[in-house]
Amino acid sequence: MSETVTRVLIIGGGTAGISVAARLARAGQKDVALLEPSAHHYYQPLWTLVGAGEARIEDTRRDQARYIPKGVKWIQDWAEEVDPIARVVGTRGGKRIGYDFLVVAPGIQLDWDKVKGLREALEQRPNVSSNYDVRYAPKTWEMIRGFQGGTALFTHPATPVKCAGAPQKIMYLAADHFRKRGLGDKAHVVFASAGKVIFAVKEFAAVLEQVVKRYGIDTRFQHNLTEVRGERDEAVFTRTKEDGSTEETVVGYELLHVCPPQSAPDFIKRGPLAWQDGGTKGWVKADKHTLRHPDYPEVFALGDASDLPTSRTGAAIRKQAPVLVENLLAVMAGRAPPAKYDGYASCPLTTGYGKLLLAEFDYDGKPTPSLPLIDTLQERRDLWLLKKYGLPRLYWQLLLRGRA
Repeated sequence: MSETVTRVLIIGGGTAGISVAARLARAGQKDVALLEPSAHHYYQPLWTLVGAGEARIEDTRRDQARYIPKGVKWIQDWAEEVDPIARVVGTRGGKRIGYDFLVVAPGIQLDWDKVKGLREALEQRPNVSSNYDVRYAPKTWEMIRGFQGGTALFTHPATPVKCAGAPQKIMYLAADHFRKRGLGDKAHVVFASAGKVIFAVKEFAAVLEQVVKRYGIDTRFQHNLTEVRGERDEAVFTRTKEDGSTEETVVGYELLHVCPPQSAPDFIKRGPLAWQDGGTKGWVKADKHTLRHPDYPEVFALGDASDLPTSRTGAAIRKQAPVLVENLLAVMAGRAPPAKYDGYASCPLTTGYGKLLLAEFDYDGKPTPSLPLIDTLQERRDLWLLKKYGLPRLYWQLLLRGRA
């Protein structure tokens, strides 16, 4: 079993890990290693537009090597365990990597098998898809444009998910597409969500409720998908009633788009860095302002696997990364962490072709608009163009280079 030691080890080469690595490199920090198995890096927010026929899947993919910062060592392997007492990370390939400081950013995993029959339906049925996988986003568009009428069902699970607005985004685009094709009353669009409301921030929820009304969408809250019977075109839900009791309900469909249940990677869930009980069980502990682990002061966490009580979005990471790096460098120099993260997150919600609602908010659920002179409580075409063209450039050229 090979062993190495590094000053700073970063677990995860997604948006969070690469952003932190780039900022550390730009700050002149030496002896930084990045543990990431994937050969490719994806700009996942664009998968919504791939599923709506407005982008190509190949435009969302880059070689990971292009974004490993100069001077940062890339260890192309999977993390399997973390021992924060010994300060060692074990890998699937048999390596043991020692560290002085650890940044935990492994992302989130898609738990397809938590929904019975879902994986089989995705692979075998032409009318079941999910934009949450690079393999299926193009299939979503084929499914939407081939739809001839009936029930178009879109789901949202009971677990936290990355980009919580994504299940709605593709639904609104599909509903708009059905209208443009003249399907009218032939299309019955259903949103079955385990949540209680359309959106957690009331100011944006009010706008989305009008979008739902415009398209005539049938919203069914507190419906958690538990099974897909692909051969019968049926989705099975556990519905929570007002008195707290539950019942099974079955919804037939002609088209089904699923947002799968999600969780922190297994090595995180079973390890000592995560909460082992309570509502945040399985997620990495992190002070919500400094991003420092409360039990292990040399460990920091950000991104989708952390327990930070905000939306899991790339925009949140854009604000988390500079805070984490400033605090990490301070702690490495023997000082207290000075920077504070306020919970900022952003969800660009596509509400139709050429229309976008930009939801920005903080830990308190307060709208925090960042674009001067633009009313972000309205659906706007200029913001659609920003999502389609501007944000991908910001991502590849600035955020992943530690400049955003």
